[in-house]
Amino acid sequence: MKHYIRLDGLRGIAALVVVWFHLFEGFATSSIDQRCNHGYLAVDFFFLLSGFVLSYAYDGRLRSISAAQRLSFGSFLRRRIIRLHPMLLLGLVWGAVAFVLQGSVQWDGTAVSNICVIIALLTSLVLIPAWPGCPTEVRGNGEMFPLNGPMWSLFFEYVASILYGVVLHRLSTKVLYLLALLFAGGLSAFALCNLSETYHIGVGWTLAGMNFPGGLLRVLFSFTMGMYLQRTTRTEGRGLPFLLCAALLVGLLILPYPGMEANIWNGIYDLLCVLVVFPMIIRGAVRANGEIKALEMSVCRWLGNISYPLYIIHYPSIYLFYAYLWGQEPHPAFSEVWPMAVGLFIGNILLAHLCFKFYDAPVRKWLGRQ
Repeated sequence: MKHYIRLDGLRGIAALVVVWFHLFEGFATSSIDQRCNHGYLAVDFFFLLSGFVLSYAYDGRLRSISAAQRLSFGSFLRRRIIRLHPMLLLGLVWGAVAFVLQGSVQWDGTAVSNICVIIALLTSLVLIPAWPGCPTEVRGNGEMFPLNGPMWSLFFEYVASILYGVVLHRLSTKVLYLLALLFAGGLSAFALCNLSETYHIGVGWTLAGMNFPGGLLRVLFSFTMGMYLQRTTRTEGRGLPFLLCAALLVGLLILPYPGMEANIWNGIYDLLCVLVVFPMIIRGAVRANGEIKALEMSVCRWLGNISYPLYIIHYPSIYLFYAYLWGQEPHPAFSEVWPMAVGLFIGNILLAHLCFKFYDAPVRKWLGRQ
């Protein structure tokens, strides 16, 4: 099967931006003055890629009329668990260690018992989200998975994978397109009616308010649109160079908030990125997937390799960074601690590389053999 190496590279670029998005959150007073402002949209890009890649890899195998070649839903789900869960486990363990290093306290200073941390670790491992205020919501700011916040998107990734394995792969391209339009309408209503209360779609990380339905709309649109793109995109013709795709993606993710207060224009901007521009970037990268120079292939392969480990392993160290920043009076500005921020960024990249090479790839290979 053809491998879309440029999509791997773009996934890695998006993961790098996510790290800076989270680093800059430590200095923001609201979503408006976040310097890497729209980094949360990287998750929608990840969901688009997942729909594209899973459709490409498994549509034919799940629908095969040959019993010998057909892949069962159970086998498909096992493959998804092998792909996602080894790094998820490592990220959770690192998250628990970071929480203990932080003093096993919530952000307001409330002490948390070791048994609550252990239960939070075990429930997160089987993707049971924490309800805001419950004992396993150990950090006290409402996260579904408080030991490693970005796990919320893995929860929705599993939801999409199950829906894909059960029903989505069976749907015709036309029905997929109609579903994508339906979910696009729902996501548009969510953004323009300000259900997030700040006119953005960076939701899904908590069960509070309208976050969960917002997160569900995000994954349902992007995943089904990714599937539709895979089925309808021709690989021949003029595409977009990788560097142009990468620059466009980074520019969209770091663009400042429009205006000095929450306004509908940010909702419109989010929707334009997710509904229009991100699909165009993926289509352009796929159509340019012809001859690839050796250097570009190596860079894209490396970015793809570290993308998931970086995404799932970086946040516990960011929690420690926040604890340091918010524990100082007055809180230091970025100009005072930028070497620490840069060190965290580079350190997490190196850690992700080591995790992939010495843990993720070998463990997945071993589990695949079993």
